[in-house]
Amino acid sequence: MASVRIWEKTQIRLDRLDFKQYQMFKVGNVGVVAVKNRVSAALGPSDAPAKPLTKRYAIRKTRLGKRNRWNLTLTGDMLRNFMDRTVSENHTRAGLSTRKNRIEAWVNQKIEPWVVFSPKNRAAVLKAAQQVLNEMKRTLLLERGLGGGQR
Repeated sequence: MASVRIWEKTQIRLDRLDFKQYQMFKVGNVGVVAVKNRVSAALGPSDAPAKPLTKRYAIRKTRLGKRNRWNLTLTGDMLRNFMDRTVSENHTRAGLSTRKNRIEAWVNQKIEPWVVFSPKNRAAVLKAAQQVLNEMKRTLLLERGLGGGQR
């Protein structure tokens, strides 16, 4: 029996997120942007230059007028499709929506890890989380003082 998979590419609707989810989205989005900026600058997972391209792929990329570095931007689909996919109160999950891009990302991950936080990415996410916590501080103190929001 044959089976069919249907994938629907959707955007996150921020108006449906509650307060804590919106804050997690902000932190997750900072992480995604930091990873995208690192990869487009051709930096590896340790903030050092990424591995060089194979000879054949470098020739192909040069003929198309692209920069001759490992930055996942031959067509631009890989980085354009990498974004926050699910958001809850305590975690954000980023990923790629299409099956073709997920397979391509898996292959690139085998060559050199790129969907990881480098030390600079980690610092950017921690800074964003600290900023969100500072924004929440007054609300949390008020909830605590009124006796609400405790589990």
